[in-house]
Parts: sequence; structure tokens; C-alpha cells
Amino acid sequence: MATRDHWRKSSYSGGGDGNACVEIAHRRTHIAVRDTKHRTYATLTFPAAAFAPFLEALKTTGDHPG
Repeated sequence: MATRDHWRKSSYSGGGDGNACVEIAHRRTHIAVRDTKHRTYATLTFPAAAFAPFLEALKTTGDHPG
């Protein structure tokens, strides 16, 4: 039986309607990522253990808003 994902927006959603970002869903062993503007397009999945280091690497590049 499939379960429904609970998606949440990035904290860097931006102003206005906040749709210029990504959303994530925590699964049992993976993290799923999708584009907020195109929710029916492809979803990327990352092993849960790899996602936290990925986010830390993004923070250190300085390429994110805020």
C-alpha cells in the first residue's frame, strides 16, 4: 500500500506567493525533492544519510538567497 507524501516548502521560498523554490518530503529511507511550480514533473530522491551533507554543502557555497 502506498502512502501519501507530506511535502513542505523550503524556508527560502522567497516573497510573493512563494513558489520559486523546492519542496521536500521525508520518506522512510530517502528524501524526495520537487519543483514547487511543477509538482507533477520528475521528483528527485536522495538517500537520507546523504541529504544533510548535501544541504551543508549548499550553505557553505553562498549560492542560496538570504
